Amino acid sequence: MTEATLAATHDEKTAVLYQMVMPDHVCPYGLKTKHLLESRGYTVEDHHLKTRQENDDFKFKHGVKTTPQTFLGGERIGGHDAVREHFGLKVRKEGETTYQPIIAIFGMTAAMAVVAAWAATGNWVSVLTFEWFIAFSMCALAIQKLQDVQQFSTMFLNYDLLARRWVPYGSIYPFAEGLAGVLMIAGVLNWVSIPVALFIGGIGAVSVIKVVYVDKRELKCACVGGSSNVPLGFVSLTEN
Repeated sequence: MTEATLAATHDEKTAVLYQMVMPDHVCPYGLKTKHLLESRGYTVEDHHLKTRQENDDFKFKHGVKTTPQTFLGGERIGGHDAVREHFGLKVRKEGETTYQPIIAIFGMTAAMAVVAAWAATGNWVSVLTFEWFIAFSMCALAIQKLQDVQQFSTMFLNYDLLARRWVPYGSIYPFAEGLAGVLMIAGVLNWVSIPVALFIGGIGAVSVIKVVYVDKRELKCACVGGSSNVPLGFVSLTEN
């Protein structure tokens, strides 16, 4: 770092940022870090690492594994997550449990149900609103699972009682859930959608109760796909 740069880092409202900015690649975390610093009132002295070699040389010189890197008051703070922590902001750790996927899905499907019912009947809240909320939620949850059926089915085998006895059920489940949801939205073939929904929901609920409340196991729920970190428990019962 130059003398001018060192002097700048001692200004408490000036941040020195080194980020990778090349013709074919701009580091997204560098952009997020710059925005975060500026939103906290910092003037950012932005240094672009314009080649892979410049980036590698910088990392070697400062003994770091990644860029961007931020300096405040002459002290290296670190990358984007380290800057967030420095400002007291939440940083989700790898593998940390979260309910955000469920909140996002149910929040959006509730909003969709309300406006769809209003467009169809002129009423914001009615029996149809609740029916469509359930149906839209089933479809949205099925979409999450159908993105990677194999990963979902593998995670599902950790706790579903029927899937453990008959492995193909784990791969069939997302299609059954999606089918029931679509039929419920259309309000057709109730003799198909109702038994399917009751069947998969009933087995799912019994499975969750046994694993979580009887066996006392701590597992991840496969309800929003096989890569989720949603804990198995009350949310899973709510889905079922």
